[in-house]
Amino acid sequence: MLPRGRPRALGAVTLLLLLLLLVGFFLFGRDPEYGLRAAATLDGDLYGSRNRSAASLQPLLPPKCEVGVPPQLLHVAIVCAGYNSSREVITLVKSLLFYRKNPLHLHLVTDAIARNILETLFRTWMVPAVVIRFYDAEELKPLISWIPNKHYSGLYGLMKLVLPSILPLSLARVIVLDTDVTFSSDIAELWALFAHFSDKQVVGLVENQSDWYLGNLWKNHRPWPALGRGFNTGVILLWLDRLRQTGWEQMWKLIAKQELLTLMATSLADQDVFNAVIKEHPELVHPLPCVWNVQLSDHTLAERCYLEAADLKVIHWNSPKKLRVKNKHAEFFRNLHLTFLGYDGKLLRRELFGCPNQLPPGAEQLQQALAQLDEEEPCFEFRQQQLSVHRVHITFLPHQPPPPRPHDVTLVAQLSMDRLQMLEALCRHWPGPMSLALYLTDAEAQQFLHFVETSPVLSARKDVAYHIVYREGPLYPVNQLRNVALAQALTPYVFLSDIDFLPAYSLYDYLRASIEQLELGSQRKAALVVPAFETLHYRLSFPNSKAELLTLLDAGSLYTFRYHEWPQGHAPTDYARWREAKAPYHVQWAADYEPYVVVPRDCPRYDPRFVGFGWNKVAHIIELDAQEYELLVLPEAFSIHLPHAPSLDISRFRSSPTYRHCLQTLKEEFHQDLSRRYGAAALKYLTALQQSQSRA
Repeated sequence: MLPRGRPRALGAVTLLLLLLLLVGFFLFGRDPEYGLRAAATLDGDLYGSRNRSAASLQPLLPPKCEVGVPPQLLHVAIVCAGYNSSREVITLVKSLLFYRKNPLHLHLVTDAIARNILETLFRTWMVPAVVIRFYDAEELKPLISWIPNKHYSGLYGLMKLVLPSILPLSLARVIVLDTDVTFSSDIAELWALFAHFSDKQVVGLVENQSDWYLGNLWKNHRPWPALGRGFNTGVILLWLDRLRQTGWEQMWKLIAKQELLTLMATSLADQDVFNAVIKEHPELVHPLPCVWNVQLSDHTLAERCYLEAADLKVIHWNSPKKLRVKNKHAEFFRNLHLTFLGYDGKLLRRELFGCPNQLPPGAEQLQQALAQLDEEEPCFEFRQQQLSVHRVHITFLPHQPPPPRPHDVTLVAQLSMDRLQMLEALCRHWPGPMSLALYLTDAEAQQFLHFVETSPVLSARKDVAYHIVYREGPLYPVNQLRNVALAQALTPYVFLSDIDFLPAYSLYDYLRASIEQLELGSQRKAALVVPAFETLHYRLSFPNSKAELLTLLDAGSLYTFRYHEWPQGHAPTDYARWREAKAPYHVQWAADYEPYVVVPRDCPRYDPRFVGFGWNKVAHIIELDAQEYELLVLPEAFSIHLPHAPSLDISRFRSSPTYRHCLQTLKEEFHQDLSRRYGAAALKYLTALQQSQSRA
């Protein structure tokens, strides 16, 4: 139980409140809550009164999914722009999905960045009974750009004003939410409050839970006009068809222009304009119970709103500080929010009980394929992993792509939580753009966010794009991760590496120069091989040149990569020739060859059937060779593998005959597919594989 609010006034004050309530009823007809609000504002005890009033209403919930009952589709509109806002909206949606019992239609007003992120996320999330529609925020900017705004949200903070103009005319009602709210109840309860609107009421709002609009926070403080304490617009119920009938667009624009003659700019974006309109037209507002927007700013009065945790419906981090805000119960609210921040999103893929035909695109076919798997089959885990659809959050952190350059190269790699320590060293070695896919849980994603924000090296690099692929299934989906990172690379060329390799300090510049000199592109189809080395020492004086590397190689401090475990993986690079080479040289493909290469961004993707450990890069090099990529070894390029503990999948490969049997099965299926795609030309790969196995 949370601490109780201050005691209620008694005696003469109570009589005064009742008198004011009656006056409010006679003055405002069908809206007795307005009189209640006016009376409670005078007493300074609005919030407890509003809460008791809400409890007595007992709203009729919209129909949920039940057999024979058509469910009520609930519409929610959200304005979301940029990288950080995109992360916020995911936590909001998690809280919505956790409690909801009705299908949802999300109307998302986004900029290009947020749309790219959220389209990918919702497509891969595959949540049943959720419809997504996007609206281009860029098209709305001219409608509100004439309003000077000092709020940190910028133009996007004004876009809720034009929602009645852009949402479909067939849509009668919508709930509008800020991205920084978190639900702790079923949104259907909020939707049910539409039933208590009077005929004239068009907008439902919770009163502002601070003294901002009273104008007494500091000397010369001049807020926009508002009714009493005003209203907060973090949670809004909009009755759209009524709003349009009242001439909403002309109304708010006229009032905003009048106020801007003396106030010069908005301080709280759309909230100021909404309040100015309500000040002149109080009959339009339906006051909502305060628990539907518990506002957590530094100077909040929200604690007057609730008595117990069970009272809370929606918490709202309406401060630039967000979770760092200071108030009486900040830790309680922070923990509630963090619960959803780290909540496993795949658990929200559950179907709504009794809802027919609510599956997202592709989900039914996926369910059928999973149902056909035999759990007793030795390779069941591999089959299951291949069918797993991972939620993907691209550009998880703010990203500034490099300016377009014709020979630029992006380093592409993947990693899991146990390889985070490699990132800082990699950033020091590779000054160019990177696209990295991280395989994490929801909770680990938040740890990663903190890791980057607290690292001076990583936080300074804005040209590194991090893409979260959320964990799903028992095996590491290495090639799916590579494909995610590869698909998000923005330069013409990519260096396909692994996270535990450090490139030569000069490699980025050298690769760009080599691409230009070799005239790669439409005139020449080539994969540039970067020779790979390894050290068994955790501390290494990293070589600054090829000459220094050769000295370390001769001294036994470095080795050619995996020469003692998997020599065939890199032997075709011909290290003896590389020692003396002054110019790029051509090498032939051979069985099990898996070099690290630089290729055009539109190269073949990795085969996602290879999960866990084994043959994942080999299959990709085969595909490059099948598509007639020339293999060219660069004479001054090198990359060095650093030692680390073996992964779980490598350990399973080494210890489990079943694991190795399943990998062999995947190889055979891969070759069958090659034969179907390339015909007789693919025979050499099967022959080479058979010869390699016979030698082994």
